[in-house]
Amino acid sequence: MQVKLHHYNLKLKDNFKISRLSFDVKPSLIVELISDGFSGYGEATENAYYHLDTFQIAEDILINKAFIESQIGLKPEEFWTNLQPLFKDNLFALCALDEAYHDLYTKKLGVKLYEYWKLQPKNLPLTNYTIGIAEIPKMIEKMRAMPWPLYKIKLGTADDIEIIKALRKETNAIFRVDANCGWTVEETIENSKIFKDLGVEFIEQPLKADDWEGCKDVMKHSVLPIIADESCIEEEDVVKCFNHFHGVNIKLMKCGGLTPGLRMIKKAKELGLKTMVGCMTESTVGISAIAHLLPLLDFVDMDGALLLEKDIATGVSIDFGKTIYSNENGTGAKLMCQ
Repeated sequence: MQVKLHHYNLKLKDNFKISRLSFDVKPSLIVELISDGFSGYGEATENAYYHLDTFQIAEDILINKAFIESQIGLKPEEFWTNLQPLFKDNLFALCALDEAYHDLYTKKLGVKLYEYWKLQPKNLPLTNYTIGIAEIPKMIEKMRAMPWPLYKIKLGTADDIEIIKALRKETNAIFRVDANCGWTVEETIENSKIFKDLGVEFIEQPLKADDWEGCKDVMKHSVLPIIADESCIEEEDVVKCFNHFHGVNIKLMKCGGLTPGLRMIKKAKELGLKTMVGCMTESTVGISAIAHLLPLLDFVDMDGALLLEKDIATGVSIDFGKTIYSNENGTGAKLMCQ
């Protein structure tokens, strides 16, 4: 097996802003695993919050290149288990490798990834389309440019209530709001009452990630479901979120890939938590991997490639929130340019 790395700078259609940062370009590293004429693809993007850039991700992979290339013929779970000790401090790299190996393995079997997992792509949740923080007229402009049945609205400003009221006048779509750790306990509880009447489905990560007492208080008094994001990074965090959140948003890059992601979904279901998988700003490579988890999920946020000015890959496509799987096997991902 051969490891090949591809660096890209993904340019966005618009500046993307959340409560703690904004950006116009997202660096991305695509991992390609090659064997017997087949290529499998996985992705990791730069993330300042988790202190990782694509050059560090690539460096850690290249340091372990010989070992990775020796791990052919294993089941995906075995591949992940063998690599995890080498990448315990760089789960973004592990994620890209895990996605690529799942893609390669199932392409060689001649099946789609969801078929390998014995899942049926029926009654799949719609993906939201994200509207980043901007002046209200700009947020309205973004919505009008992308008519959608379900929006995630990024909040964490002094004008959050005014934003939702203004956007609600423009559409009957369902809203989700994501404060990205930008609110207090009191704000969250009060906002939940107002937002419920404005057609908001749930609130994502309103408090700082380590404010567990605050989360418990919010869960007790909020009239809307609260979904963990920054508070749910790795596998052990799912149990921590029990009795603090109504559900968890699992990000594959944060947890280390599809292999631990599947375990996190299973544990969340056992605990009675709602299950969601979210994306970073990434290309169709990463989005295609997420798509095969859809039969297991209550909610999904996989609009990352839709935010790009130009994609670098083909794979799953999304039409008005609905996922359309590629005819290709594996995850369906294929680079358009290398």
